[in-house]
Amino acid sequence: MRRIWRFLTILREDLDAARRRDPAARSMVEVALGYPGVHAVWAYRVAHRMWREPGLRLLARLFSQASRAATGVEIHPGAQLGRRLFIDHGMGVVIGETAVVGDDVVLFHGATLGGKAMRRGKRHPTLGDHVVVGAGAKILGPVWVGDGAQIGANAVVVKDVPAGAVAVGIPAVVRARPEPSLDADHVEDPAIYI
Repeated sequence: MRRIWRFLTILREDLDAARRRDPAARSMVEVALGYPGVHAVWAYRVAHRMWREPGLRLLARLFSQASRAATGVEIHPGAQLGRRLFIDHGMGVVIGETAVVGDDVVLFHGATLGGKAMRRGKRHPTLGDHVVVGAGAKILGPVWVGDGAQIGANAVVVKDVPAGAVAVGIPAVVRARPEPSLDADHVEDPAIYI
């Protein structure tokens, strides 16, 4: 019974995360029924549980592929996803087998957490907590993206990104994130960093 309660708590957190992070979300029911990114995360959670049982790995892969066909989001069941992951719009998101994603991460459509080598072992990125990955961004290889970092839309990241930094461009260039201004008359436009 405790496992079921924990699972339901995590599902509720996923709904809350989507509702908080998407200004277009009108209700929890809308998110639960109409958000393919949420559906993909839920399917991943089931597939990942199966993946942890050696005799169920094939079934886990087949289930994840069925989810991919239904949602447009491909998450390998071997990946390690944190809590409250929000995949906005979802279509085209790919998360590889050895990827590790922290808590409270946002991935926009077309984001890829992929590999760049065809060998066994750690070949996908690790994202810290509170990371935002822009639309179409590619994070390739066993790189590390620190807590609170932002990856700009269509950036191609092939090197580590420190905590709190912004990475933009092809290949991505890491820029230090400015300290937030407390003066309301001199607030910097965040678009200049993305």
